[in-house]
Amino acid sequence: MQNLFTRRFALSLAMAAVLAGCSKSEAPAAAASGTPAASADKVMVVATNAAFAPFESLSSSGEVEGFDADVIKAVANKAGFQIRFVNTPWEGIFNTLNSGESDLVMSAVTITDVRKDSMDFSEPYFDAVQLIAVPQNSTVASLEDIKTLAIGVQNGTTGDEVVSKLVGKTNPNIKRFESMPLALKELEAGGLQAVVGDNGVVKHYLQNNSGSKFKLVSDQSFTPERYGIVVKKGNAELLKKVNDGLSGIRQDGSYDTIYTKWFGAPEAAPAAAASAPVAEAASAAASAASN
Repeated sequence: MQNLFTRRFALSLAMAAVLAGCSKSEAPAAAASGTPAASADKVMVVATNAAFAPFESLSSSGEVEGFDADVIKAVANKAGFQIRFVNTPWEGIFNTLNSGESDLVMSAVTITDVRKDSMDFSEPYFDAVQLIAVPQNSTVASLEDIKTLAIGVQNGTTGDEVVSKLVGKTNPNIKRFESMPLALKELEAGGLQAVVGDNGVVKHYLQNNSGSKFKLVSDQSFTPERYGIVVKKGNAELLKKVNDGLSGIRQDGSYDTIYTKWFGAPEAAPAAAASAPVAEAASAAASAASN
């Protein structure tokens, strides 16, 4: 009896140890040297639509990279939490916050009053404006001039909203693409007569496709936009961490380093003009995005 009791007691202790091991969550690795450690905090899932270079795209190894990716990594390190990217289709990306599939959305999201009703935004981290890309020989000088043309946009973006407002959401002249580079390639091939998109994305494409014979057209009706990092409505704790991190990387110069990596050093804005050569438009885009 004594031996049987002893074996049963030892077995009970062993089972308790196993159960305790199964219920214990593994703490994430410490943050990089010189940054606060996340300790027992969970890894924050960042939903991003990696089809908007240079803000977010997939590298040859399948990793999310870009300006946004570098910014949120720096913010997380500064604020003391860890992140994991999940490449997510743009349509429905905000639903992942309410479903619990993500904690943050970092995907060149324009801050709007409508969106503020259902989600919370960080302080702005990037200033943007829409631009119209047209062939160099085009006579287009304003948004109004493209009303009857075949227009390319990236589906669900601010450019899509601008053009939908101009000609109607179901107008067959609107050609929607999954990424801005696809729309610009179609413009280059002659399948479109104009493309409307964010300055940073259009500028990046032109910088990396020197043979593209486009000119960029601005319009006074284009409202300057600001990008923000998105959290679930009411998640004040996480929002504060994000804002603290943003403030920190601005103060220590990290933000400027990341900006220069992807867009070059900000330059003084050139004289305003309705239409400008690619080099001048790129300078204006960089100036618009500076702090």
